[in-house]
Amino acid sequence: MTFDQWLNARLRVHGAYDGVVDGVFGRATIDALKRFQKAEELEPTGVADEATVDALRLDRQGRVVKVIPAPKTPDEPVWMREARRLKGIKEIPGAASNPTIISWAKRMGGWIASFFANDDIAWCGLFVGNCVAVTLPEEKLPANPLGALEWKKFGISMAAPALGAILVFTRNGGGHVGFYAGEDGEFYCVLGGNQGNSVKFSMIEKERCVGIRWPRTAPAPIGGRVHANAGGVSRNEA
Repeated sequence: MTFDQWLNARLRVHGAYDGVVDGVFGRATIDALKRFQKAEELEPTGVADEATVDALRLDRQGRVVKVIPAPKTPDEPVWMREARRLKGIKEIPGAASNPTIISWAKRMGGWIASFFANDDIAWCGLFVGNCVAVTLPEEKLPANPLGALEWKKFGISMAAPALGAILVFTRNGGGHVGFYAGEDGEFYCVLGGNQGNSVKFSMIEKERCVGIRWPRTAPAPIGGRVHANAGGVSRNEA
């Protein structure tokens, strides 16, 4: 059982969540966490912090308090866990489009929903925007989240990346954006969308990176640089 599945299940036991125990950390889980935290007289942040997890572990049955084991709290931030859950999603060549990718644009609404009608349109920024919006609903996205280089204005600038940081790159004809999963020598390991027309890990040259960002509404990053190698090098994500 993953941590997020455990979280769904425990919130359900405590009557704060009536959704599916699917391991998705989305808005329903955030709302359930806030309800539970209020009931336990904790600050209603919607974050599964140590105090909240400790309270979720308890089953009170009369005078007996049963402590339920919890999986290790992940080092990966919630938006990175959502990105990893979506790994393997691919666009459909030709006139058809992957309905999951299209659904991200519909969820964002406004001009994005009407503009992004085919997954032949570059969707690396859409992928990052979806992962952030679903897991950090109060976070302000760039005015044009579809524009990869617009993510240079997002959140808070970082001097060095940590797991889940948003990395912005230049490429021939435009830009690219994805999540920091680690690094190896001259390359960042990036979990992103529209990398080889799919959601996957790619090694991208560090010299192309023009921005390292962190969401303003997220907890502080855990740890620092991570060693990782995803195989082949990507030199142009178009």
